[in-house]
Amino acid sequence: MKQILIRGATVLTLNGTNGTQPAVGDVLIEGTQIAAIGPDLEASNEALIIEGHGKLVMPGLVNAHTHSSETFFRGRYEKMPLEVWLLYAYPLLMGPVIDKELLHLRSLLLATESLKAGVTTLSDCFFDPPRHELDRLGTVFGAYELAGIRANVSSGVMNIPTLDALPFARDVVPTDIQQQLDFGPPITARAYVDYCRSAIDAFDGRSGRLRFMVAPSAPQRCTADLLTACFELAVAHDLPFHCHVLETITQAVTGPELYGRSLIRYLDELGVLGRNTTIAHSVWVDDADMAVMGAAGVSVVHNAVSNLKLGAGVAPVRRLMEAGVTLALGTDGVSSNDTASIFDVMRVAGLLHGASGPDADSWLSSVELLQAATIGGASSALMEDVCGSLEPGKAADIIMLDLQDCAFTPMNDIARHLVYAANGSNVDTTIVAGEVVMRGRRMTRFDEDALFEEIREHVPAYLKAHTEVEQRNRFLEPYFAEIHRRAAASHSGVYRYAGDAPLRQKNWQLR
Repeated sequence: MKQILIRGATVLTLNGTNGTQPAVGDVLIEGTQIAAIGPDLEASNEALIIEGHGKLVMPGLVNAHTHSSETFFRGRYEKMPLEVWLLYAYPLLMGPVIDKELLHLRSLLLATESLKAGVTTLSDCFFDPPRHELDRLGTVFGAYELAGIRANVSSGVMNIPTLDALPFARDVVPTDIQQQLDFGPPITARAYVDYCRSAIDAFDGRSGRLRFMVAPSAPQRCTADLLTACFELAVAHDLPFHCHVLETITQAVTGPELYGRSLIRYLDELGVLGRNTTIAHSVWVDDADMAVMGAAGVSVVHNAVSNLKLGAGVAPVRRLMEAGVTLALGTDGVSSNDTASIFDVMRVAGLLHGASGPDADSWLSSVELLQAATIGGASSALMEDVCGSLEPGKAADIIMLDLQDCAFTPMNDIARHLVYAANGSNVDTTIVAGEVVMRGRRMTRFDEDALFEEIREHVPAYLKAHTEVEQRNRFLEPYFAEIHRRAAASHSGVYRYAGDAPLRQKNWQLR
């Protein structure tokens, strides 16, 4: 069996209480798993020896929520709330679907950036409107297989028309425009579950690193029968049920307006909250929501950077944790974050919650953030027995950082350096399932220079075409901005819409 011996490194296992303290030692990898951790380990003569002096060895990071669909839109938008941003990043009036070659490049680019930034596992809510096709989903799986990353991949679904998933939309949007947004019959629960079963048969467990996950987009965007069917399928196959819930103030109003209760309580009444449930965002939850979530044993993915850029708000992370919710970290998509670095999310989350109030005991510690970025993320992906900490028997998903770098000089507290000083560029080597997939800042399984060259050659035409799609959707912007404004005012209790009012125009910045 192939062996790798990392020798004489500073090792941070993040395994239990003692795992938060680094120790100098070796890590022995046999096949895909960690065989031993300790001093003076022996390996076979054929083993690959990696000298660890001056290096930190730790578990690979987990990006518990992202969207590969956005990877070509980095740096494209700003100063837009979610409801407006969606018009451009996920346009209602769509152009042609991205071709499979670009789909492959897009997915491979996200995997490359992730692995080079120390992310060994990601949960990708891949969104490919308007239909669900196995060969296109297979293209995403194939890109991740080529890169060597571990991933849960979904084909996110919604089957409620956009205007019916938003409060005030039918009042704000003129009837003739509403008719333009009528795209015909949506996918049924039975058809989507059949598709998921086919995807599970085709891709789940591929390469021992790739899994399918069930991902209804959001409770207000999916019918009740679709939500319950997805949850039952996820539980039956031990897969995550991954759903966006209460991301924005508009969604905080959506539950009471459309369902007479919060979206969390609505999900609870449907019986779809449980260990398999991973909730992305959870910004606008109240105490009653959090009690329900904790009792159900759900996980929450905190997307601190994306939530700030979209003006969505700040999730009550400390209270969620106290309620018994498992905390994970996610970047969200590269369009609403502009990076796939979990190091950035850790830093922002640590700083952000320091501004939550004068009680410093409620702030997040560096150790808590590291745990959220590793074992918490693994738990949200139902992989806590596979990865998230360094332990014999677990998968050898390991990153090595250069300690002889400004970010660690002089060394004071390793956890605080990692959260507040380090970034993805400090990662020198990335190992997934016992295979070195990035070393010396270079990918090992494919020619990354060729990848970047192909992107530079082919993507500009795609982005030029997408500019035309953006222009086609621009006329919808004031209506969706008004929906957002009314929801915010309604939630604050200082305004309730009555009668017609002119829409406020605003020049949003598009690049």
